[in-house]
Amino acid sequence: MRGAPGTGLQAPERAGQEAGSTLLSRQEAQALTARVLKMSAADATRVTIVGSRGGNTRFADASITTSGGSEDTSVTVTATVGRRRASASTNVLDDASLQRTVDLAARLARLAPEDPELMPELGPQAYATVSAFVGRTADLDPETRAAAVRRSVDAANAAGKPAGEIFSAGFLDANARVIAVATSAGLFAYHRSTAADFSVTARTPDGTGSGWARAGARNWNAIDAASIGRIAAQKAVASRKPQTIEPGLYTAVLEPQAVNDLVPLLGNALLARSADEGRSPFSKAGGGNRIGEKVADERVTLYSDPADPGLLAAPFDVQGLPLSRMVWIEKGVLRNLAYTRFWAEKQGVRPTGGALAGGLALAGGTKSTEEIIAGCAHGILVTHFFYIRSLDPRTVLQTGLTRDGTFLIENGKITRALKNFRWNESPLLMLNRLEDIGRPEPTEAGRLMPALRVRDFNFTSLSEAV
Repeated sequence: MRGAPGTGLQAPERAGQEAGSTLLSRQEAQALTARVLKMSAADATRVTIVGSRGGNTRFADASITTSGGSEDTSVTVTATVGRRRASASTNVLDDASLQRTVDLAARLARLAPEDPELMPELGPQAYATVSAFVGRTADLDPETRAAAVRRSVDAANAAGKPAGEIFSAGFLDANARVIAVATSAGLFAYHRSTAADFSVTARTPDGTGSGWARAGARNWNAIDAASIGRIAAQKAVASRKPQTIEPGLYTAVLEPQAVNDLVPLLGNALLARSADEGRSPFSKAGGGNRIGEKVADERVTLYSDPADPGLLAAPFDVQGLPLSRMVWIEKGVLRNLAYTRFWAEKQGVRPTGGALAGGLALAGGTKSTEEIIAGCAHGILVTHFFYIRSLDPRTVLQTGLTRDGTFLIENGKITRALKNFRWNESPLLMLNRLEDIGRPEPTEAGRLMPALRVRDFNFTSLSEAV
């Protein structure tokens, strides 16, 4: 491969990875938080440590263009003085710097306005054990990343032979992360995780065909770099010389990555306060929320669960609140909304933490993407979406573009490439117009999404994007 990274780039990164200085053990994190808490004279204090270590490789035209690594440990001190609260952060961990950060947080707190919704810091909690750390991912070195890129490029070139030399570009990122939270009330929480993500865009020599593929996981061994390059190139070849059809309402087959672009946008809509205050699609006319009502197709189940083997998310939120399995929508019925500690106390219920904090999975079907396509008499296949923007929070209406492989389906088969579209659609309303739902597949670390077939997807105009 042309332009493979030399020793000048690789050596500093390897040294940082071998030292592992940012990935504090549980004992080291507990000792550091205890040091900081002893420095504080505020009425209450919370210390949050985030340690990260990662490496990335970017490539284009069969050449590695950048190979980099990063590592950091940051300490955030949140001080409470009366009903005032503020935070300050540092990544310099000597005693003098930590003391300055503690003092700054307290000074800022005294200057802050009183918070009528301030909640006391949490005391000791019990957490689920979540094993989300994979050493193979944490130690992914530049040579291993370069070899993965080589496999991807070779597979893309082989798959693209009918169209000539394929131009492929992409990004590979692998990281390890530690988060610890401690409070002056006696709480201590610790979690470590890894994540790898690899995406490839392939273009044909004539510039008319573009394909894309991506995979993400906690475990690097679950990512097939050659397959990602092959799929991207196959889509690029198939999408050459796209034809135009009139925009309008069409049945759409959304691949899992396209579903992953849309369904998580329901996160803000699942906030209980927004629903109770009439600012959400889950608000009930006249007041209250729609818990217990049907809000989606009966095949739809949407849940978060940090301990789910397919998700493996942190078992606590930024305040140290324990997170557990939450089924938001069960067989089309709204079962739960996300309650902050303040709103939960006000409403007399248990706090849940954020809607997406425990990962997110959409379940309900068993079919493959190919089977979902085969069941479509006439429709449009979408690889993924791009440049998504919110239009109306009350309906979760979004707008964006299709990209890198949009195709016409006729009688269960892909028949020709189509020019891309701009679209306006709501992931919630979309889940009420399902024709079919596939089996959940990993789309990135902490996400499981299926392919969907949706009737009357609103493709509003044509796009010249490839």
